[in-house]
Amino acid sequence: MLEVCGLSVSYPERANAVDGVCFALCKGEKVAIIGANGAGKTTLLLALAGILAPSKGNISIEGVEFNKRNFYDMRREIGLVFQNPDDQLFMPNIYEDAAFGPRNLGCSEEETRERVENVLGQLGILRLAQRSPLKLSGGEKRLAAIATVLTMRPSYMLFDEPTAFLDPRAKRVLVGILSELPQGKLIATHDLAFAEKICSRVLLLRDGKLAAEGGIDVLRDTALLESAGL
Repeated sequence: MLEVCGLSVSYPERANAVDGVCFALCKGEKVAIIGANGAGKTTLLLALAGILAPSKGNISIEGVEFNKRNFYDMRREIGLVFQNPDDQLFMPNIYEDAAFGPRNLGCSEEETRERVENVLGQLGILRLAQRSPLKLSGGEKRLAAIATVLTMRPSYMLFDEPTAFLDPRAKRVLVGILSELPQGKLIATHDLAFAEKICSRVLLLRDGKLAAEGGIDVLRDTALLESAGL
């Protein structure tokens, strides 16, 4: 279980962009994070991924708390898929992008190749292995970005606006893939219809605070959503 307790994150220009957030994410669970622009969704994901340092609070996995001594070991358990795939794909071809993580973990070339081919095959994009990211569609880029995380074999995956830049067909493909992946998933999204198809639980952020938490019925509470700027 991924547990977050009293998490706060501040920027020099904005105190408490995330303010005292608490929740838990179980293995295999799919949870949506919703909220208006500036509510703190992306900041929360970046803190969970270890990219931003919390000013207060604790993050733990399976009862083990993140700290300076175990940071890199814990960091392997959480993978982040950025909103813009171009921020995640930077190598000459998709194979090299997907291989980057395992190589940095110290995997042999044989194990790296096995991981990459298995993940690209799982996502149905093995044919794209030698293609440049610059030559891919938005949907293909999204799947390639997911592949770069899956080859690291995380226990939990974080998604920032995964339907951004996608046409309806690519969204349907993404729904099928995220429904099948076994990792616990935290999905920040403005696409409420997508969240309703994928997730069983919802966290609503407002001004950095957790304003509501509940089942998928949260997405149908018009008064609550409007109060949060949605």
